[in-house]
Amino acid sequence: MDGTLLNSIAAAERVWSRWALRHGLDLETFLPSMHGKRGVDTIAALNLPGVDVTAEALEVERGEIEDLEGIVPLPGAIAFLNALPADRWAIVTSAPAALARARIGAAGLPQPQTIVTAEDVKIGKPDPAGYRLGAEKLGFDATRCLVFEDVLAGVKAGEAAGADVVVVTGTHQHPLETEYPSIAGYEDLTVDVSGELGLRIRRIA
Repeated sequence: MDGTLLNSIAAAERVWSRWALRHGLDLETFLPSMHGKRGVDTIAALNLPGVDVTAEALEVERGEIEDLEGIVPLPGAIAFLNALPADRWAIVTSAPAALARARIGAAGLPQPQTIVTAEDVKIGKPDPAGYRLGAEKLGFDATRCLVFEDVLAGVKAGEAAGADVVVVTGTHQHPLETEYPSIAGYEDLTVDVSGELGLRIRRIA
């Protein structure tokens, strides 16, 4: 969702910056490390003394739900999602459910029939549990799915689930270098639901 279908970087970094400064963290080092992960995992990994990880994660979540300014869809994302059969795509996000729905709405994206959020898994990305659950909810094995990701934790999660991966580079100043194909946005993709394969996504030449 974040960084793959919509751009929420400015809003997320505003909220996380306030939190990080309050805890004496270096923003230049910290901010790149928090994208694509559950907030509770980000905070727990810091091992800050005397910090209630769950309470702090909830505080950050409240701040993110309140700050939706500047959240926009990636180019072509709305048309791309609307071209997909509603029962053949899912959002698998590290965001909590309330925040995910708020950002999807703020960006004007169609709300998915199937969504996997931070509350649905015990371990977040790069663990593949979220993508495996998303595929299961759609009625498919993850090896028959295509994952769109923008950060390394998500790419590793999709890869570990056995899915094919496309890297979305449109929201980052430093594109992720991987062996997987990449797109900046969705304007050059077309969806074909009439072929023998049932559903194909192709890049327009």
